[in-house]
Amino acid sequence: MVTSALRIGVLALQGDVREHAAILTSLGAETVSVRRPEQLDGLDGLVIPGGESSVIDKLSRIFGLRDPLRVAIGDGLPVYGTCAGLILLADEIEGAIDGQLTFGGLDVTVARNAFGGQVESFETELTVDGIDGEVAATFIRAPLITRVGPQARAIATLPDGGVVAVEQGNLLGTSFHPEMNGESRFHARLLDTARRRRGAAAA
Repeated sequence: MVTSALRIGVLALQGDVREHAAILTSLGAETVSVRRPEQLDGLDGLVIPGGESSVIDKLSRIFGLRDPLRVAIGDGLPVYGTCAGLILLADEIEGAIDGQLTFGGLDVTVARNAFGGQVESFETELTVDGIDGEVAATFIRAPLITRVGPQARAIATLPDGGVVAVEQGNLLGTSFHPEMNGESRFHARLLDTARRRRGAAAA
């Protein structure tokens, strides 16, 4: 039986869209740049990239994407958010600008720019639950997960205990940018989740 490639969207309102698309393509997925609500139709999964969370929030409302995205997340669409994408998946934000909203779904609180500005960017190696070996992680004006609710699970922490990656059902979020290092295992994890969901729907 021939199985079609997974169709994974990359929210393309702002941020490092190209890097995520390249990794997804290298893993055999068909990628779709998502800028309009109808482009969510038929997706097996979605990546929300880094960038500026407040800008992505505003543009999602301008393009009519916010509500359809919230519905898709609520319906179980597998979604992976990096940096700003993590903020947009969080149910609560610390340090939000006036009027800033999220798509929600992750039972966490995230502090924006918790590590400072661009000059405080750094790289480190992390141990991540479910991934063999160290993960190269790049933090750029990164958020920190300050509360992990009972529905979510921390899967990576810094040496000081700060939580920087979480998982909850079909949702995955990281404070850092694995795509900046060519790290593909988080995207592979998203694809595994999407594959399971597609299989369950076909059963």
